[in-house]
Amino acid sequence: MKTTDATTSNLGHAILGLLARTPLTGYDLAQRMRRPIGYFWSARHSQIYPELARLEAAGLIRHEVIDGAGPRPTKRYSLAPAGLAALRDWVVAEPSPQPVRDLEVLRLWSMWTVAPESAIELVESCRRDHRTRLAEYETELAEFAQLPEARDPGAPLFASRVTLEYGIRTQRAAVDWCEWMLGELVDASPPDPSTPHHGRA
Repeated sequence: MKTTDATTSNLGHAILGLLARTPLTGYDLAQRMRRPIGYFWSARHSQIYPELARLEAAGLIRHEVIDGAGPRPTKRYSLAPAGLAALRDWVVAEPSPQPVRDLEVLRLWSMWTVAPESAIELVESCRRDHRTRLAEYETELAEFAQLPEARDPGAPLFASRVTLEYGIRTQRAAVDWCEWMLGELVDASPPDPSTPHHGRA
């Protein structure tokens, strides 16, 4: 595998991935950063335009001015050949270790400090969130899963299908985990409140 190009950020590669599919304005990019990119990676709106400027200065993207809805002209960005090459190199590069940050699991790790009914409410809330996301992923996948392009590994819809499938499988597992936790909480006998309990890490 190749080493990752450190000069382009993860956000930059996300933008290149979007522009490899179709030319987009800055507004369109911000919308697609929320969906579908937001399903598996997040970025703030304020980061997008400075990153576009960096990518263009590096010769990875280019823009054309088009008529916009407002009084000022709108820039529509597209991928330059160098941008496509950089994206391809990044896709097959040796991945760097990723920090694990899961706020839900971090909270659940300390749920022994609250009353059992509060822990149950927390797990039920987590389950609702996962069910909501699962329904969103399944709905979006159903919109294009039967198209021929969704079965062609050389088409963007194939990548969209398999990443959505990852989300669906992950959310199903999370719902199952929450239901298992609820069973554990409901079945457990309440501990004696006068007895200090020190859990292990």
